[in-house]
Amino acid sequence: MLLGSITAAKCGFAPAGPNSISHKTSIRLVSIAIICLSLCFLALPAHAQTVLAKVPVSPHPQAITLNPLSNKAYTFDGPTNDVAEIDGATNTAQFISLGTPPENPLNGAIAVNPLTNTIYAVNIVSSNVAVIDGVTHAVTFVTTGVHPVAVAVNRFTNKVYTANFDSSNVTVIDGANNATNITVGASPTAVAINQRTNRIYVANQNSASVSVINGRTNLVEATVPTGSTPFLVAVNQATNKIYVTNLSSNNVTVIDGATNTAVNIPVGRLPRGLALNPLTNKIYIANALDNTVTVLDGQTNATTNVTVGFFPQATAVDPLRDKIYVANFLAGSITVIDGATNATTTVPANAALVNGLAVNPFTNRIYTSDLVDDAVTVLDGPAGLSPAALGLLDGLGDEHGEDH
Repeated sequence: MLLGSITAAKCGFAPAGPNSISHKTSIRLVSIAIICLSLCFLALPAHAQTVLAKVPVSPHPQAITLNPLSNKAYTFDGPTNDVAEIDGATNTAQFISLGTPPENPLNGAIAVNPLTNTIYAVNIVSSNVAVIDGVTHAVTFVTTGVHPVAVAVNRFTNKVYTANFDSSNVTVIDGANNATNITVGASPTAVAINQRTNRIYVANQNSASVSVINGRTNLVEATVPTGSTPFLVAVNQATNKIYVTNLSSNNVTVIDGATNTAVNIPVGRLPRGLALNPLTNKIYIANALDNTVTVLDGQTNATTNVTVGFFPQATAVDPLRDKIYVANFLAGSITVIDGATNATTTVPANAALVNGLAVNPFTNRIYTSDLVDDAVTVLDGPAGLSPAALGLLDGLGDEHGEDH
């Protein structure tokens, strides 16, 4: 789980690779870090969902991501071809130039490896990835397949994967500059990783399938049929289940990672946003044309619809507080769903078009990018840990206490 792994890394416990220490040992080390961190959370004063700052960035900020360990947020600014780095402590921005592009690299994707403090920014037009040092801001470029549209990082193996839409392959970047291309289905649009099994899942939009890549051999070991026009993919590492939103068939494909068998679950119209809470085993799908979020129970595949704002297109989860954040693109607002009750509140984001969305559970901050106002809005989240998070802490703490 990302939360546990990066917590361990912050305290110096992160393994150098997926097999460097035993799973049981790593869980126990992670438990110490999580418990300490959670006590800090509980000592903080209560918060409400309020706007803390609106940070000016370059025109048309797009995708946004976070490094929770350095408390920095990053967004790709299209026309100026730079990455804005936002300091979570001061809410100020620095700009990292990626050079002069031949065209505006709109819809650029971005990802971070928090263990190496490296940022990966995808340039669609130039068909490359900018590899950015998070400390020095030095930039190197790695050539990918044609028109990469998505990127994901395996922080343990230090491998980066880009989905290249017009060459129908995935570029694997080992560390900073050793690239390999793997042929997948037609027009791959999304990529996600199960870091426990070292399997990579690629959604192929025009072949209605997911390619399953073995991260050790770089071979496609399975192709799983999905609904029509798969768009996003997410992995629950705790259950080894993979979730794929299908734009044209208005459903979600649920793949069993152990068998690569799949089932399709109906959701709302134009399911665009996808996020999950591994602590509660709930999956959240934003249905843009219905103005709803479908809550999918990961154990039973039962669904519940929750009404949100106008044209929701992005979702993000704070697993520690069991809060789900939904970016309402055309409403300029954020809907906050309580994961325990599905009750909602709406927070004005002071934005014209809310695009990207990311949550830092450590600092309890939410970041949204605004395409029109050329800014990143920073919101404050509610305090307190969820029962699921507290239960996890109790269980991990008890297990750790057995080892003397």
